Amino acid sequence: MRKLLTYFIFPLVIIGLAYLLYRSIDEPVKFQNELKQRSNVAIDQLKDIRTLQVTYKDTYGHYAPVMDSLVDFYNNGKITIIRQIGSEDDSTAVLHTEAVKKTLRNLKGEKLQEKLFELYEAGDNNLIIRIPQLTNVKDTLFTNRPNFNVNSLRTIPFSEGDTVIMRSIVKQVSGVDVPLFEAQMPYWSLLKGMDRQQIVNLVSEREDTGRYPGLMVGSVDNANNNAGNWE
Repeated sequence: MRKLLTYFIFPLVIIGLAYLLYRSIDEPVKFQNELKQRSNVAIDQLKDIRTLQVTYKDTYGHYAPVMDSLVDFYNNGKITIIRQIGSEDDSTAVLHTEAVKKTLRNLKGEKLQEKLFELYEAGDNNLIIRIPQLTNVKDTLFTNRPNFNVNSLRTIPFSEGDTVIMRSIVKQVSGVDVPLFEAQMPYWSLLKGMDRQQIVNLVSEREDTGRYPGLMVGSVDNANNNAGNWE
């Protein structure tokens, strides 16, 4: 019996304990690596949502209330961009432009810029001109990403279809109306399919320290300049 314990049972127990020790170290490392990978994907998506929301607010004076509005804005909306001709770092061009403007004192704003552009097209290439132009949102944003799909912003990555939680409000801050928005991806969705106990531990740790248990950008509770909680 003693030989059986020595040669068979004890080694099996030692191997089992070593395996449990290995798993206790390896599983958290794997979880953290996967958490980082998924978080990077989610953060990029939340940044895209923020870019669209800021552009939406610049156009309408408030943030999009729901994702459908944001998607429609990208697909069908228009924004004004400023086309600049000439460089303000060119002192000769600056002086020449100011001299020409003095001869056009009766013109202001867009009318002045239109006249300067007429002079530019007529051959005066030493002018600095700022011309507002109306353009499609989708022809302006994310143009360096040919595979960009605005509809993908609706869904939390790795979640098997859970939707991004988004809200917007107008809140009084020091007597001033301030538009605010937030977009959230809770860990229970973002980390779906990963070790449940590790997720429970992560969510509990975030809640115990008063932090949102997931990734989010912006806030409808506090004006935070649309910061992400990863920044």
